[in-house]
Amino acid sequence: MAKKTPEFTPGTERNCRRCPRLASFLDAVKCEHPDYFARPVPAFGDARARLCIVGLAPGMHGANASGRPFTGDFAGILLYQTLHKYGFASKAESVSVNDGLKLKNCRITNAVKCLPPQNKPVGIEINTCNDWLQAELAALPKDHIIVALGGIAHKAVLRALDHKQSAHRFGHGNEHALENGLLIDSYHCSRYNTNTRRLTAKMFEQIFARARDLLAKP
Repeated sequence: MAKKTPEFTPGTERNCRRCPRLASFLDAVKCEHPDYFARPVPAFGDARARLCIVGLAPGMHGANASGRPFTGDFAGILLYQTLHKYGFASKAESVSVNDGLKLKNCRITNAVKCLPPQNKPVGIEINTCNDWLQAELAALPKDHIIVALGGIAHKAVLRALDHKQSAHRFGHGNEHALENGLLIDSYHCSRYNTNTRRLTAKMFEQIFARARDLLAKP
């Protein structure tokens, strides 16, 4: 893995404007919603946590508004309920950055830090933002577990770790050995996936039950 530079030190991404389309879109959103965070959303949780969850991108009225991943949008309801159930979060609901919720041995980030128009980042934006993800994953301790929420997050993780996409096919519940840990795939906990029953609460819980059990092994 390429050595990270100070420019990509996790926590400094909120000032990034390397993607012109995303930067200008966030400027427009900020004008329309002055109270929204409307900047690249930093990760939430300990940078040295052994469980790292990678989503797609902030939602307009969720993380883009609150400044915390999966906070304020529909996808966060199931995620934080599940994290609490399996001991990774102090509360079952994430309301705001000031709600006192703490993650336990867990970190949440996104493949793309900025809200994309129509919730659809383009390839060059995903690749440009991958430098941030690479720096975050490089900071994880040995024997970590990464849970990728959806195919784009799965591909972003593999790119960040310089693994061949063809050797690691995405599928819900699929597990992929990494140099210092394990990647577990899950369908994204989006409203569409849960409403269509592509992802049920039981299916999602099985992912984190598996992660908890693996992390508990000596």
